[in-house]
Amino acid sequence: MLVRRHGERHRTSRVGWLRAAVLGANDGIVSTASLVLGVAAASAPHSDVVVAAVAGLVAGAMSMAAGEYVSVHSQADAESADLERERKELHADAQGELNELTAIYVRRGLEQRLARQVAEQLMAHDALGAHARDELGISEISVARPLQAALASAASFAAGAALPLVVTALAPSSTLIALVAATSLVFLAVLGAVAARAGGASVVTGAGRVTFWGALAMLVTSGIGALLGISG
Repeated sequence: MLVRRHGERHRTSRVGWLRAAVLGANDGIVSTASLVLGVAAASAPHSDVVVAAVAGLVAGAMSMAAGEYVSVHSQADAESADLERERKELHADAQGELNELTAIYVRRGLEQRLARQVAEQLMAHDALGAHARDELGISEISVARPLQAALASAASFAAGAALPLVVTALAPSSTLIALVAATSLVFLAVLGAVAARAGGASVVTGAGRVTFWGALAMLVTSGIGALLGISG
């Protein structure tokens, strides 16, 4: 009997790249806008403010890529070590691993006899895969992908940072602070709403949360810049 697969798209499949992309874009907007406001509040020339924004974009994108790669690669290393240990345990004590998998299915609600049958069939098909998924919690959806995360973080940071950078380059010096602050808050609100929508969460809550923390960061940085400008 041919069993037709029922295709479904789950939001959890987006978790890896969505987290990296949202984090990168959010950091790009907040850090670049805050940098611009801080330098501008210190009464720096317009050209210096633009240079600072460009430097912030490049440095931030590289930093995000490196940090994300190292972080996710550490997760990948841990997963690989766990899989290697599980492979050795399967070779050394297959019966004990079968009992362990059976106990997992019993705890999840299957009767002992059925749990044993399921464990036997899954281990016959792919023993390491069954233990990786049901014992270790490692699946195709959640597996760590360092390079993908690094590229997504760098690209999204650069895209986010480019928004306040463009505003900074085009805005007149007299209204630069107000325009960068206002447009950056709008960018953050849109980003928060889009991320919440993609993740199935409340759009209003997502937008409000991102906007609040972004506004706080920009306020603090511009305040410090103003103080340094006065003292200088």
